[in-house]
Amino acid sequence: MRLLLTGKNGQVGFELQRALVPLGDLVALDRACCDLEDETSIRNSVRRFMPDVIVNAAAYTAVDKAESDEQRARTVNARAPAILGEEAKRMGALVVHYSTDYVFDGEAEGSYREVDPVAPQSVYGQTKLEGEAALAATGARHLILRTSWVFGAHGANFAKTMLRLACEREILEVVSDQIGAPTSAALIADVTGHAIREINARKSTEMDGVYHLAAAGETTWHDYASHVIEHARSKGKAIKVPPDGIRPIATADYPTPAKRPTNSRLDTHKLREVFNLNLPDWKNGVDHVLQQIL
Repeated sequence: MRLLLTGKNGQVGFELQRALVPLGDLVALDRACCDLEDETSIRNSVRRFMPDVIVNAAAYTAVDKAESDEQRARTVNARAPAILGEEAKRMGALVVHYSTDYVFDGEAEGSYREVDPVAPQSVYGQTKLEGEAALAATGARHLILRTSWVFGAHGANFAKTMLRLACEREILEVVSDQIGAPTSAALIADVTGHAIREINARKSTEMDGVYHLAAAGETTWHDYASHVIEHARSKGKAIKVPPDGIRPIATADYPTPAKRPTNSRLDTHKLREVFNLNLPDWKNGVDHVLQQIL
């Protein structure tokens, strides 16, 4: 099996290089080799390597910046997946693509299922939703994995930011009215590898489609930050903020250019059922990453 990976230097792309290598001949590209803002670059990359599977881990993920950089966000998040899909359709390849909980409005009471109505509240969410639709419209075989609150040992993320601030400040204010499941890039990569293996083994298109992929359990940004900081403190990290110095605040008290979903919970039943998977609690992934970076 020949696999082509885009976005190899991102959090998920970094882990995918590890997870995909056992599956076959892997070619991993960064922006210099495959620029998702350049249609010619995309098409040439795919035609050069003629992959059986394209894994698109590249995306425009600067959520707030996207509000004032809509054209670029749409080019990368919506147009590029369509181009990849067109090339994949031509050669009969499967496209694995990643999306987000931001395609929903975040107002539901329970966890979002794949069939629930979408209503993105930000440019980032809208362009990611357009990317899903554009890829599907090409008729290419595709696996779209919606995930949330991604973090990893490689690259910048919320956990690393909280650790840095906890070493610098005595008071931290963290949003406590948004709910989700921190999902590690390693878990996303491992599930991707497993899914590709299963799809290839079954030789069926019945497994194609949209799936929700997130760690088990749920938390708030405030409780997530508290867990990260207290874990680091227990391992001897020099933490400046005291246990009672991590203060919960409302979303309204921390305005941002892009609206964040209040509820980012994703129902993963379909993924677990179809691919016979068990998804670990979010704390397992967080603790594993903390072991690597502390």
